Amino acid sequence: MGFSTLFRKEMLRFLKVSVQTVAAPVLTSALYLVIFGQVLEGRLQVFENVRYISFLVPGLVMMSVLQNAFANSSSSLIQSKITGNIVFVLLAPISYLEFFWAYVAASVVRGLAVGAAVLAVTAWFVELRLEAPWWTAAFALLGAALAGALGLLAGIVSEKIDQLAAFQNFVILPLTMLSGVFYSIQSLPVLWRGLSHGNPFFYMIDGFRYGFFGASDVAPLVSLALVVAAFLAVATVCLLLLKSGYKLRT
Repeated sequence: MGFSTLFRKEMLRFLKVSVQTVAAPVLTSALYLVIFGQVLEGRLQVFENVRYISFLVPGLVMMSVLQNAFANSSSSLIQSKITGNIVFVLLAPISYLEFFWAYVAASVVRGLAVGAAVLAVTAWFVELRLEAPWWTAAFALLGAALAGALGLLAGIVSEKIDQLAAFQNFVILPLTMLSGVFYSIQSLPVLWRGLSHGNPFFYMIDGFRYGFFGASDVAPLVSLALVVAAFLAVATVCLLLLKSGYKLRT
């Protein structure tokens, strides 16, 4: 009951402002596709027999999934802390496990909804094939869960909006933009290529793209294992902080 109630509350929160939470990211991704696709089409080819604009679409979809999953849990928690209504959640008979999974599950739903909408819109511009749909689904689900857990972590440790904005601008945005959304890391210098291999967002996008084209910079099984490990690490930290009430009960 605790999980379902909190999950429903989080779902209603972003659905009531769907123009902002769903339509706006779709427009942003469409603009990325039009601008980068028009500028670089015919000048850059990453995979054999794959047009650059086709290569770009899965990256934009996954970027939208990650950014919106993070935004959902982080913005919800920080708003509840600032307005003080977090006390009603803490007083209810909801365990910290239910708290964690309700926020993450709602973030996954929002991330996947935005990703599906972006894919539906951008698919009109390109020809896409789905070589390995199960890999695509696995990375989309795990990627959204990891981003949602990161958003929850950011919401827990932040006390003000500007602290959360700093986390998003200096951690999430660089990780997303430097994850191979617009390029293959094989085109990078050795130093930057090595740094990219330390970016968990790279493995999510690379594995997600593998589901479409059957080609990737890293073996999908390796990427999947690293994403799962990253999620477990972030989830463990979140659960420990929730259990202790860190910056929630004080």
